[in-house]
Amino acid sequence: MGERFMSNLDVTGVRAALCLLLCLTILQGCDGAPPIDYSGPVAGWPVYAADIGGSRHSPLTQITPANVADLEVAWTYHHGDVLDGSKSLAPSTFQNTPILFGDLLYLCTPFNRVIALDPETGAERWSYDPQANLDGLYTLNCRGVSAWTDSRAQAGAHCARRIITGTLDARLIALDAETGTLCEDFGEAGQVDLKQGIGETRPGEYGVTSPPLVVGDRLVTGTMVLDNRRVDAPSGVVRSYSARTGKLLWAWDSLPPGVDPVVEVNGERHYRRGTSNAWSILSADLDRNLVYVPTGNTSPDYYGGHREGLDYYSSAIVALDADSGNVVWHYQTVHHDVWDYDIAAQPVLFDFPTPEGPIPALVAATKMGHLYFLNRVTGEPLLPVAERPVPGGAAEGDFLSPTQPIPTMPPPLHPTTLHAEDAFGFTFWDRGKCRDKIAGARSEGIFTPPSEQGSIHYPGNVGGVNWGSLSIDQDRNMLVVNTQRVAALVTLIRRATFDAMFAEAGPPDYGYQPQEGTPFALLHEPLLSPFGAPCNPPPWGTLTGVDLATGEVRWEVPLGSARDLAPFPIWLFLGEIGVPNLGGPVTTASGLTFIAATTDNYIRAFDNADGEELWRGRLPFSGHATPMTFRLRPEAKQHVVIAAGGHMLFGKEPGDALIAYALPD
Repeated sequence: MGERFMSNLDVTGVRAALCLLLCLTILQGCDGAPPIDYSGPVAGWPVYAADIGGSRHSPLTQITPANVADLEVAWTYHHGDVLDGSKSLAPSTFQNTPILFGDLLYLCTPFNRVIALDPETGAERWSYDPQANLDGLYTLNCRGVSAWTDSRAQAGAHCARRIITGTLDARLIALDAETGTLCEDFGEAGQVDLKQGIGETRPGEYGVTSPPLVVGDRLVTGTMVLDNRRVDAPSGVVRSYSARTGKLLWAWDSLPPGVDPVVEVNGERHYRRGTSNAWSILSADLDRNLVYVPTGNTSPDYYGGHREGLDYYSSAIVALDADSGNVVWHYQTVHHDVWDYDIAAQPVLFDFPTPEGPIPALVAATKMGHLYFLNRVTGEPLLPVAERPVPGGAAEGDFLSPTQPIPTMPPPLHPTTLHAEDAFGFTFWDRGKCRDKIAGARSEGIFTPPSEQGSIHYPGNVGGVNWGSLSIDQDRNMLVVNTQRVAALVTLIRRATFDAMFAEAGPPDYGYQPQEGTPFALLHEPLLSPFGAPCNPPPWGTLTGVDLATGEVRWEVPLGSARDLAPFPIWLFLGEIGVPNLGGPVTTASGLTFIAATTDNYIRAFDNADGEELWRGRLPFSGHATPMTFRLRPEAKQHVVIAAGGHMLFGKEPGDALIAYALPD
């Protein structure tokens, strides 16, 4: 009895000790995450892509691979400018990357409103509404604003610090950074009309969706020209203006050397119509006074029999002298482009490492999933590019280049062929439907020409790599880039047939495209199964780390899950399949990549060493934007900010959330 009593006491003591240990463990956990390190660098995000060279890289180190899993929402801001396309106006998509200029965060909404926020609380300081005309657009979108400081102005004077924004109805606007009021000395009462010299435009056909480039005291901007409308679309001219006065300084139109870019129309001088535009983000090398322009296609995109050499600068990187707008060099990534493989991604500057020392370089990422490493002074390739034979069989009245320049290093990041046996589906039935679609179309690789039979374009015109571009982690001698892999079916329709199809009512907003002035209209549609799955095999999205010196792929991982894409419970079984994505990555000096972009509603953090996913945060809408990160002061936290705004063209509900993450106290 006594022995049993002592045994029970021992058991009770052990239990008490265990309970005490458990309580202490819980209390320790309640103290929160490990202490935040405030000893590292402070940095802002003063330009759309972190810097004028487009690196999308931050020197910040407070958020690390070890503590990134502790991130939590610091604040959320809703701007309210949302349309779902159910009315007469187009749907909105919030693809904005804010900038940190001084002590305020600046963004623009899909309606072109400009808003200033407190960066650490998300509280609104001011907003400005330009009352943009939104008629006739496919989507409503504003990717970012720019900032400029007038070195001649007295500190604190009105408009000494300016926010510059472009609008969907083709205006440049200068605002005082402190108050959001117009800078009256810029253009006409604070605005420049970009339609000057353009001539006739249709609603929604001509405007600005990307932030203007600031080079010294100059602004440089291209414009968005609506695709596949007509051969005499508005000019794609790139122009430079004084940031102080709004005066036009120079204009460059993408015409072959020796061709006059200006013509007389009814006694007025206009830029030539139908030329390649530059709708995406420009970059610059201030030391060499060069502006790098990624160009689009000569109108329209999928037929070029009428161009007569006017696509000399199409689908190219063009280096312009920042003072004059004269061409210094250009490198064309697609000859006679009839695939809409224009360069959507911002050219990104970096130092190419060699045993003899660094070479000033840039990397151009394309919708084909090709990465071109170029000397940014001369335009010469730094890694091998081969002119390789491609399929023939142009549409009637058109022609094709017999070869195309294809990088051999880095290897293409996108598959180059799609055959019937490759077809994917959620079930045997929808896989069979995909197999039939592929078998019934031309599918001869990445440069299969458009046809009346129907041609598989893989990648489709979204990419590959789109405007999200890539990030350079120079410390680790690598770049990080996301790609998507969704095939498209492109069918040419003879003009008489097309006109008869839509004799009583015009073509629908999506899919059918007129290509006026050519023998063919166009039906362009994503290649999907009856259940909405891409007909090509997954992954449909990837994140890739590439060595800057050799071009070798260090790692590649699927990007995104089937959640919010496939129906329940199918997405549970598919897991991290890799999904369609639009947006870009951001890297940090601590060795992280932050990216949203995917059709599932998440922002993620990856380890730059091996591509391992370390954290994800659930978003209220899909985040088809590029994040940014900042830390204001030595005693402040590092924040990561992402716009979550959906995208109706991806089947994603439009939204209006700007969300900031930080480590907990």
